[in-house]
Amino acid sequence: MHSWWYDQNPDRPTYSPLSEDLSCDVVVVGAGLVGATTALALARAGTSVVVLEGRTVAAGTTGGTTGKVSLLQGSRLSTLQRHHPERLRGYVEANRSGQEWIRAFCQSSGLPYDVRDAVTYATTAHGESQLRREHEACVEAGLPVVWEDSLELPYEVRGAIRLAGQGQIDAVAVTDRIMADAVEAGARLFEQTRVLRVDGGERPRVRTEHATVDARHVVLATGIPILDRGGFFARLSPERSYAAAFRTDGPAVDAMHLSIDTPTRSLRTSTPDESVLVVGGNGHTTGRARSEAQKVDDLVAWSQSTFGVGDPLATWSAQDYAPASGLPYVGKLLPNRGAVHVATGFNKWGLAMGAAAGLALAGDLLGETPSWRDAVRSWRRPALRDAAKAAELNASVGVEMGKGWVSAAVTRDGAPPSVGGVPPCADSGNGAPVSAVCTHLGGIVEWNDAERSWDCPLHGSRFAEDGSVIEGPATRPLKPCR
Repeated sequence: MHSWWYDQNPDRPTYSPLSEDLSCDVVVVGAGLVGATTALALARAGTSVVVLEGRTVAAGTTGGTTGKVSLLQGSRLSTLQRHHPERLRGYVEANRSGQEWIRAFCQSSGLPYDVRDAVTYATTAHGESQLRREHEACVEAGLPVVWEDSLELPYEVRGAIRLAGQGQIDAVAVTDRIMADAVEAGARLFEQTRVLRVDGGERPRVRTEHATVDARHVVLATGIPILDRGGFFARLSPERSYAAAFRTDGPAVDAMHLSIDTPTRSLRTSTPDESVLVVGGNGHTTGRARSEAQKVDDLVAWSQSTFGVGDPLATWSAQDYAPASGLPYVGKLLPNRGAVHVATGFNKWGLAMGAAAGLALAGDLLGETPSWRDAVRSWRRPALRDAAKAAELNASVGVEMGKGWVSAAVTRDGAPPSVGGVPPCADSGNGAPVSAVCTHLGGIVEWNDAERSWDCPLHGSRFAEDGSVIEGPATRPLKPCR
């Protein structure tokens, strides 16, 4: 599986790994949209910045996004209206700030920013009820949404809400340019440089496989924080979702569409080639699907039967994190102290909000606070619902932990790919088996048959067939099987 957006950007810049110890003002860990935006804002302000990326620029969630820069976000606002009504407008303003920044950056850089209407629609009675609540929340938040009874889609809907003037982008092209501008402004970027840990102290020391960087501040822009202190892994649910691109005779849709019903269906045309339809959906908690390949096949089959398209040009996936609080976590890793900062929990809406988070973190370090800043703090007084949701998340993690160990203990000599034995080994059938014990907190990994990876059902760490880390919170590879 390979993202369509990478195919559209074949001649991307590359950067060398870190090979010597360095010192700077701020280390940014992660070169997705959040990390790139943070680095650019700081570098332009004259701050000494080092960016450390475990793979390549936009290799994670940014590279797998559908690329919608929208303030209309499924059922997001009605959820916040129920549980955090005091932060509803602040959340929208944060997203608006990020959206405006991305639009302005694209315009000044000569990159496409396709202005499109965003549409959320319902196909069931339950979905229509949800949609009406979302419409009410949008109005309360000050968004000029319009209710529509029908859409020009090849299937019936029970209603839709439309918000004009939103945008769609090629997030890989945009992030590449942001990062290149940050380097031009003085930031130093190192790819293929995985951070293993951050030692505390007056000047934190960021340790990688080959060298160390000390700094006054560290920003973790890694999807989920790779440090356990702060316990963010217990406040987030890792979610994978899928996408496919198809050739069409012309623009198959005239707006960015999203179903409020499940399974989710996300629709948009590509950028700049409007004769390519991008379809997304079929999300699930990481490591807990019976078959990821079946999820992809179902999405492709639905697209073919609905739009009459042929074989996909590309299929891919992305991982994002749903916060227990319902709001992103942006700020200090630990409450009101320390020099480590985080941005996570965008719940699949990490473009407008990701750019806003990068600007907020840079503003925290530069003494510039936007008016909406309090809406997306990393620490706030937890509501009863937030505590209950966190308890629910961790109860499910406990179930997965026990289930994985018991299943491995009773499994012997299964045909690969398989997990079994005591201690449990993971055998993909392609190379030497590796330990099936996740190096984060000891969960038993599961085989991902779509991407040929070992995925942890606890907190979403993912490993390649050979055990090397794909994405955290784990920072160390699976050990050789003994």
